[in-house]
Amino acid sequence: MFKKISQIWKLPDLRNRVLFVLLMLVIFRIAASVPIPGIHVENLKSFFQGNQIFGLMNIFSGGGLERFSIVAMGVAPYITSSIIFQLLVMIIPRLEALSKEGEFGRQKINQYTRYLTVPLAVLQGYGLIMLLNQSPRPILGSLDPLSLILMILTLVSGTMFLMWIGELISEKKIGNGISLLIFAGIVASLPSLLQSLQVLDASQITNIIAFAAIALITIVVVVYMTEAQRNIPVSYARQQRGAQMLGTVDTYLPIRVNQAGVIPIIFAISIILFPPTIAQFFMNAKTPFVVQAAQGVISFFNNTAAYGIMYFLLVIAFTYFYTTIIFKPDQISENLQKQGGFVPGIRPGKPTADYLQQVVNKIILPGALFLALIAVLPIVVQAATNITALTIGGTSLLIVVSVAIETFKQIDAQLTMRDYEDLI
Repeated sequence: MFKKISQIWKLPDLRNRVLFVLLMLVIFRIAASVPIPGIHVENLKSFFQGNQIFGLMNIFSGGGLERFSIVAMGVAPYITSSIIFQLLVMIIPRLEALSKEGEFGRQKINQYTRYLTVPLAVLQGYGLIMLLNQSPRPILGSLDPLSLILMILTLVSGTMFLMWIGELISEKKIGNGISLLIFAGIVASLPSLLQSLQVLDASQITNIIAFAAIALITIVVVVYMTEAQRNIPVSYARQQRGAQMLGTVDTYLPIRVNQAGVIPIIFAISIILFPPTIAQFFMNAKTPFVVQAAQGVISFFNNTAAYGIMYFLLVIAFTYFYTTIIFKPDQISENLQKQGGFVPGIRPGKPTADYLQQVVNKIILPGALFLALIAVLPIVVQAATNITALTIGGTSLLIVVSVAIETFKQIDAQLTMRDYEDLI
């Protein structure tokens, strides 16, 4: 560990990249600490206590929502926009063709995603303000039309600012920018979590120990499942290299059990937040039926049991969906065939693609169930311990561990690449 840090510090280019990423994260944390003027912070904190949905919203906003800061919505509108365009790519042939045009197509779709983020941020900002405005204890103060417009503009600007920071971080190839912003928000919430444990009753010490044990076990399981993979044997035929004939080379094709990472949980959260946000627009409707329907939607999503079941099922569904998007057995089979590789006992071409799809279908269910159980773990733990202060759960641990592992791998790849350059 210390050896890697020493290597990073000795390489000016890599050191500057790491320092730039850290600087962006510091700027993000400063922005998350700047509340919108006129907010009653104490009433806002009491509104958040014991509410699982708002706790998760706060996680994905990087901790900015609990202060209703200028970046209170985080990158949620951008994530929702990304989900929409990933669905549209599968439906609209023109977008599908654009996605296959390499770097140009990817940049074009990213541009469309940014455009859609703006109206989605306006909708989510308005819905969030209306939701907080219904609190029994005043949170937003006087909400005249001008104040409402200024709040929405501030929230939208904060989201676009975070999206820009996330893209700047991603360009440095030191981890994914959006994931690192969420990671920073979770880590920043740990001190307040430990502080909240000090006010708990002594009779709950057993529950606290049990919670700590569950957290440690969860970390071990998350690391194991994140790194778990199915190795498919692959052989390469004899090849002529100059005057030398190389024999058969045996290697393997690794297929991860959890290929989707934390993306299905992020997708599920975005979908869960969408209906109550839309329902807020109809709370002041003149038709009683529409108002009752909107209240019913909001009440349904505030129900912990209903929310937990829907969350569980959505995570499983999005795990299958996202794995289907990122895993292309036809392309893998075609690349193996072009390189002279084959799976022993399986004919090249379509039979190999069918075999790879069968393997993925077998291992995707354990990965989906793992993600779904991790997602609802906070609900189960809090129901068992009756400690609402313990808001950090499996989802947070999964994000922290996954982002840490992925960032470390990218830094390690940068170091390895420079070692090769030195050898050449």
